[in-house]
Amino acid sequence: MNKINSNIFRNIPETLPEELIESLFKRDKVAIERIVSKGHISPTGEWYDQTQDEWILLIQGQAIIAYEKHNQTFHLNVGDYLLIPAHTRHRVEWTHPDLDTIWLAVHMY
Repeated sequence: MNKINSNIFRNIPETLPEELIESLFKRDKVAIERIVSKGHISPTGEWYDQTQDEWILLIQGQAIIAYEKHNQTFHLNVGDYLLIPAHTRHRVEWTHPDLDTIWLAVHMY
C-alpha cells in the first residue's frame, strides 16, 4: 500500500496485544513501515537476520536494539536513527512499557 497522505501519530489502538506493523509505502527496492511497540520485545533467544538493509528512526518513545556481534547495544531516544545492515543479527531488547514507541523503518532491497 502506498499512502499518499496521513499522519504517523493517527490510528494507534489504545491497547496493543502485538506490535503494530503498517506498510506506508512500497516501490521497487524500498519499503517504508510504521511500527508501534508498547513494551514489545523480540522473543527470548531469537535474532532477526534480514536479507536487506534497514534504516530505523525513532519518532516517539524509547527502545534498546542489540546486535549479536560484539554484544553491542543501542539505546534509542526520540530522533535517534540506526542503520541495520543486511545479515546483521539483531533484536529488540526493550521498548517503553507505558508509551507508544513509534518507529519509521525503511527497508532497502
